Amino acid sequence: MEAGGSKAVILIALGCNLGIAVAKFAAAAWTLSSAMLSEAIHSLVDTANQGLLLLGITRAKRPPDEQHPFGYSREIYFWSFIVAMVLFSLGAGVAIYEGIQKVLDPHPLQNIAVLYAVLGVAIVLEGYSLLKALREFKARPEARHGFLEALRRSKDPSLFAIVLEDIAAMLGLSIALLGTLAADLGGFELADGIASILIGFVLAGVAAFMSVEIKSLIVGEAASRVVQAGLREIVASETGATKPIRKINEIRTMHLGPHDVLVTASVDFHDGASAKTVEAVTAILQRAIKARFPDVRHLFIEVQAEDTFAPAAVTLH
Repeated sequence: MEAGGSKAVILIALGCNLGIAVAKFAAAAWTLSSAMLSEAIHSLVDTANQGLLLLGITRAKRPPDEQHPFGYSREIYFWSFIVAMVLFSLGAGVAIYEGIQKVLDPHPLQNIAVLYAVLGVAIVLEGYSLLKALREFKARPEARHGFLEALRRSKDPSLFAIVLEDIAAMLGLSIALLGTLAADLGGFELADGIASILIGFVLAGVAAFMSVEIKSLIVGEAASRVVQAGLREIVASETGATKPIRKINEIRTMHLGPHDVLVTASVDFHDGASAKTVEAVTAILQRAIKARFPDVRHLFIEVQAEDTFAPAAVTLH
């Protein structure tokens, strides 16, 4: 599934969050609710983050040039990491600060009916955005491994960032609603400030998880095990006693972007194989690999005798 699906999900989330942010800021000013102010800042940060993800997707599509011969696909990883930092520093930091201020200086909420109305509308809109994001996410092959494992295996941070932000938004709205109920029906004025602090911790947790996963992508993650096994299977089809290739020395993969995979393969041909045979087999392998795995955009096959091959400390299969 191409980046177009992720872009549509981001646009939906951006539209929902922008409208929600405006409503939340108005409600926070009207009701003096710290939890609602934290949620308003959260929605504003989410809106900015989705703008950054769209920028990353656009910049990642730029063609290769002299300075960047493999293209700009990894830009989406950089901008996704910036999103995690913004979520942590602005979203979590401001929410926790505002909550502490309210706990130290509690005051009663005003016009509580407005709070309930805005929270209700926000839950509906965020729920719609989350359902669209989850539907797109579940269509990905890695989703069969379970939700948490799928997040860890995903190579598309622009999508899993939206999923995580929407989940954090629903949790934040639920906490804000519970804090409002406790302050309104239970007379517990500190509940509003405590809710704001809890919202901050939720955002900090999501930002930390995103940072760890995106850092791994920036450093360079291998393709999925399914892709690696498929690559080995294709090369192995030309390997054996009666085949041109005697042995596969090594196959390495790395994601340069969600849909941009670099593959290098070292193979040992039988002694006596002609240059014409090597060229023909290499062309066959290139066609077969790119036909089966369109995300493989960069493929390099090295002919190297087994006795001169020096394997890496860790070999990816």
